Amino acid sequence: MTPRSRRGAARWAAPPQPIPPRVDVLIPTAGRPAELAVTLAGLAAQDDPPFAVVVSDQSDEAVSEQPAVRAMARVLEAQGRPVRFHRHLPRRGMAEQRQFLLDLAGAPRVLFIDDDVWLEPGSLARLDAAMTETGCGFVGFAVQGLSYLDDVRPDETAGFEAWKAGRVAPERVRPWSRSFERWRLHNAANPTHLAAQRRLDDDDRVAYRVAWIGACAMFDRGALLEAGGFDFWPELPPEHAGEDRVAQWRVMERRGGAGILPSGAVHLESPTTVVDRRCEASDVVFPRDEQKPSRSPDGEHGAHSRAEEKERPMTEHPNPVQIQKYLGGVDYPASKSDIVDTARKAGAAPDVVAALERIEDTEYDGPTAVSSAVASA
Repeated sequence: MTPRSRRGAARWAAPPQPIPPRVDVLIPTAGRPAELAVTLAGLAAQDDPPFAVVVSDQSDEAVSEQPAVRAMARVLEAQGRPVRFHRHLPRRGMAEQRQFLLDLAGAPRVLFIDDDVWLEPGSLARLDAAMTETGCGFVGFAVQGLSYLDDVRPDETAGFEAWKAGRVAPERVRPWSRSFERWRLHNAANPTHLAAQRRLDDDDRVAYRVAWIGACAMFDRGALLEAGGFDFWPELPPEHAGEDRVAQWRVMERRGGAGILPSGAVHLESPTTVVDRRCEASDVVFPRDEQKPSRSPDGEHGAHSRAEEKERPMTEHPNPVQIQKYLGGVDYPASKSDIVDTARKAGAAPDVVAALERIEDTEYDGPTAVSSAVASA
């Protein structure tokens, strides 16, 4: 039996025996010490593979000096997991921050995980194994909000499509293609409902087609670098969103990408720190008039037909999970006007405000009620 790479408490005071990391865990953060401590605690529960942690800190005050963060960093280091904090200012946007982290990485694989995500034990090993099995450019867990655990959405999960025999192929996703509509799979607590519907075991690894994976994606570092990483950041204003899906789409076209069920990633459901989302990175990097299907490295078109690449209207409703990020300050029960005002003050994009303005003028008892109203408006 191969010994686990995590050093248990009985060995914390013993001389360290460094193990080269197989995965560099890359965490961008800004002003979220409590959430970051939870993320680090989730990492401390991972047995394998060997990994190191790199944090890019754009907080006003160094997050590494916060007691809970420092304590969890000490635990990780005692376990044999190197932890590095880098103050990275001024802020130039999330794409630049992610490129900064990628430039610091040296392990064969990198896990980009947001500072408000908790991983259940065994998650890192499952992602690592899934990447080996599929041989694709990236795999990931869709983060799920467990406040939605009782909110079953069969209309959103109906489009689930597993990769046959786990064979992941290059494909092309754009906002005007049918494949883009897969984003609905990752709303609310849909991933855990999908796992339950398929009666999966905790250790199963089902690879499935995705539009993209936010907040928790593991890349083959070489594949990400080959696709350019986040080198498009100079094209974007500092305030932007969607940089992760641009990088994933570029890898997808070369090496393919997949979501993995069951997902071991839980979203902490804290308000977003990226409040100005008027600039969507994919609109800049992939202009709306770009409609010619790309070719995979072997010269064949991706898995989707030309018909799917014809321009079609964007989805009418914003992602409900994204909407909730702007409603963190709502004191339920709340009126429609309270909800709309909170979203505006939080810097919600115009389409989010418009979606909330369309909901029924009544009192709402919680986030699930608001999301349901947005979906049916």
